[in-house]
Amino acid sequence: MAKKIKQIAIYGKGGIGKSTTTSNISAALSTAGYKVMQFGCDPKSDSTNTLRGGKYIPTVLDTLREKNVVKAHEVIFEGFNGIYCVEAGGPAPGVGCAGRGIITAVQLFKQQKAFEELDLDYVIYDVLGDVVCGGFAVPVREGIAEHVFTVSSADFMAVYAANNLFKGIQKYSNSGGALLGGVIANSINAPYSKEIIDDFVKQTNTQVVEYVPRSVTVTQSELQGKTTIEAAPDSKQAGVYRSLAQKIADHTDSKVPTPLDIGALREWAAKWADHLLALETGEVRAAASSI
Repeated sequence: MAKKIKQIAIYGKGGIGKSTTTSNISAALSTAGYKVMQFGCDPKSDSTNTLRGGKYIPTVLDTLREKNVVKAHEVIFEGFNGIYCVEAGGPAPGVGCAGRGIITAVQLFKQQKAFEELDLDYVIYDVLGDVVCGGFAVPVREGIAEHVFTVSSADFMAVYAANNLFKGIQKYSNSGGALLGGVIANSINAPYSKEIIDDFVKQTNTQVVEYVPRSVTVTQSELQGKTTIEAAPDSKQAGVYRSLAQKIADHTDSKVPTPLDIGALREWAAKWADHLLALETGEVRAAASSI
């Protein structure tokens, strides 16, 4: 009997640190002895960049445009510590659906049983969370991923994107869709940032998996074209990523979140805006009592 491959999707709005987080999770899992594939699903095709010394790889869609028949091994490239790297790619700019690369790539790999052939332990999909279109919803809608995690900071647009993802998970949960493992709280340095995320997950019936601080170590590592796990393995930040990876490895119980409707989300955000203003002016108690 073939072993069960744990398939995980990590979503987040553009620029939130989703690919940085995903690549460090992949690197940490690989150094823990697991066989890992990172499956980049962003049309920018830059998910696996720091796993390969800053080098980009040909995408599945680009390769299919060059030849009619593509074997899975032609679009799988080895990265740091033996991690298998794949980029789904996207259409030419301004033409077609940005999510088509995910649909095409997933179909190709399933047909050729590529995951089983490589004897993988983990497949980690790095998925853009700004747009909830058919292609980007594939890992959730079709239950390809078993567990979904979202990367979010305390900024409203990141929370908004996470809440939209929760709506998608809730919608497809009754038809075999993937469920939510929790929120990876990124760039959490100020105490109020942690409080905002903690309140958001409470309101939406989910949990924080790990708090990841903003760190110059990450910037230094990426400027070298590397993950923090590779470039600064003994750093405090690498320890945070290893902790996160272990929690994801141990995770088994995902749930259906309870997203806020837009009115409730705006009301929640307005209360926090009042609270932060009160912190600035010193009137903390009066404003905080309304939260």
